Amino acid sequence: MNILDHHGGRPEHPVDLIEQIASRHSWAFERDEQDEISIVIAGSWCDYHVSFTWLDDMEALHLACSFDLKVPERRRSEIIELIGRMNAQLWVGHFDLWSSENSIMFRHALVLAGGTPPSPDQCEALIKVAVEACEKYYQAFQFVVWAGKNAAEALETILFETAGEA
Repeated sequence: MNILDHHGGRPEHPVDLIEQIASRHSWAFERDEQDEISIVIAGSWCDYHVSFTWLDDMEALHLACSFDLKVPERRRSEIIELIGRMNAQLWVGHFDLWSSENSIMFRHALVLAGGTPPSPDQCEALIKVAVEACEKYYQAFQFVVWAGKNAAEALETILFETAGEA
């Protein structure tokens, strides 16, 4: 039996739990499909658009977190370089360039094989990891797209930490 062939029932649809979390935090959300929900979460730099999709055939809850930044063709290769450098530093999830929209997103998935239900803590952690990664690296994307910095310079600039007090 293939691990992905499980057809057991779930006590609650995983996206229902995400909707409850969004409501509890008073985040604006839309749910047009049973297997999908889109949430808007305010960050320090911008609003983040967090989408969850339930992939029934893989028993996975997929998260995609994006923000309003279109990558011009002339900066595309440098953004791809930046994404590679960032992903090498991440333990969970990854950044990706969504080619059809020329936009950047953070992606991750929670695998719930065998009918395992997601916990509220797992889903909250998934959201937290995505938003924190986007907050941490947002300026580096801006530096590459708008300031013309190369990937190494952009990453070095945002990771620079000051020590002590003036």
